[in-house]
Amino acid sequence: MSGWSHRHVLDLASFTVADFATVLELAQRFRALPVAGARRLPALQGRLMTSLFFEPSTRTRTSFELAAKRLSAEVQSFSPSSSSLSKGESLLDTARTYVAMGADILVVRHSCTGVPHSLARDLDRCGERVSVLNAGDGLHSHPSQGLLDLFTLARHFAPEAPTPESLRGRRIVIVGDVLHSRVARSNLWALTACGADVVLCGPPTLLPDCFADFVLAPPPGQAADPVAARGRVQVERRLEEALPGADAVMTLRLQKERMQQHLLTSLDTYHRHYGLSHRRLALCGDGVPVLHPGPVNRGVEIAGELLDDAGRCLVEEQVRNGIPIRMALLYLLAAT
Repeated sequence: MSGWSHRHVLDLASFTVADFATVLELAQRFRALPVAGARRLPALQGRLMTSLFFEPSTRTRTSFELAAKRLSAEVQSFSPSSSSLSKGESLLDTARTYVAMGADILVVRHSCTGVPHSLARDLDRCGERVSVLNAGDGLHSHPSQGLLDLFTLARHFAPEAPTPESLRGRRIVIVGDVLHSRVARSNLWALTACGADVVLCGPPTLLPDCFADFVLAPPPGQAADPVAARGRVQVERRLEEALPGADAVMTLRLQKERMQQHLLTSLDTYHRHYGLSHRRLALCGDGVPVLHPGPVNRGVEIAGELLDDAGRCLVEEQVRNGIPIRMALLYLLAAT
């Protein structure tokens, strides 16, 4: 597509506002396709997507594979336990093996920060014509999740024309374990690029004060910020101070191992201070939606009654939007 310049999608810090607009526009088109009858488009016929998931995943892996199939691409899956990695083969050589089999796009998920970046750099250096799409790396980035969250919010505010402009001036509250969340980091880059102001809320052990400066400078290795004027980021400690005036609230999955690291006293205490409920949402006003990247710890991040309220909770909508967003990314990478 004209104007798209990304050979790889590794994070969202390098996206321009036009890039976000392109992805949202394509996703809206794919979302509008009928869900009954013939679901496949011939757009990626003859292309091969390989998913290299070194970390467990349900939503991300499945929606990438569904997205590829709906575009008529072939799908090849990788299993670390039965691969030659167990025999000492390097990750790069494993990736090159799949490229030699004809992979056009590698969708990579890894628990270590930077693995997709390293693979993309090394494959480029080897002269391989393959795109790398980051499906989540360590604590760094989860670009497709950030984009589907952006798409979900844009559709909520402007169902017929979800664009970056529909986020401008909005107050978006993100609650929970920001420190260990690659989803939160991707959302910070995406939301502020589109002009939204982001309020982060959580205890100091899970949300250091330095996150208020997160988008003030591009990440290491990136020369400049492609967005001229971003929205603001602020940190609030009390949920009762963060929620008033919010246009949307996103809560993050609390990993229970944080208790073993003495970052939390108890899950009950966390829910009492930071758990979302209908009563707490009353501080925002009527109709303010709730998002969560999943999987949800019911009764910890979100009260069960709120999670089951389809009029307020957009978790299932996020899952649905994951497919058209990932279709858009695969389509754009295949066109480069």
